Amino acid sequence: MARNVEIKACIDSIERVAAIATTLADKGPVEIAQDDTFFRCTGSSDRLKLRTFAPDRAELIFYRRADSTGPKESFYLITPCATPDVLRESLTLAWGQAGRVRKQRRLFLAGRTRIHLDRVEGLGEFLELEVVLAEGEPAEAGIAEAHALMAQLGVGADQLVQGAYVDLLNASRRT
Repeated sequence: MARNVEIKACIDSIERVAAIATTLADKGPVEIAQDDTFFRCTGSSDRLKLRTFAPDRAELIFYRRADSTGPKESFYLITPCATPDVLRESLTLAWGQAGRVRKQRRLFLAGRTRIHLDRVEGLGEFLELEVVLAEGEPAEAGIAEAHALMAQLGVGADQLVQGAYVDLLNASRRT
């Protein structure tokens, strides 16, 4: 499986962070509307989501990562899909839905790092960093890179959040 190091942080303004990201990025920004349906999984650190971009274009994404703040290693597998509605129905019948997340993502690429600026319906504005690791590369290299980018983007450790957006949405509905 592919690996990366990830962080997620609450931010005060996508526009403020985007202005900095523009100076750091090799590519972007690219605007992407995403509709993520999460399905129940047996492992506590496992996630399975169907990310829909259009009626005929989606990705089924399985990933495993610790639910902790700070940079953490994530293992993932992405499978393209041309029939998201049928796949969503099949997976819902088999496993049940854990929730749905709709967001507008602004993507920048800075070297091997994906900088995501997300406006998540019902939650607010967030930064995600994904530092893609080479095969066999120690996670510590990606962790150091994530910390350096956080500093450059003006994001402090007190802004970090744990879990997936679906977890944050579900928790906000329970309170």
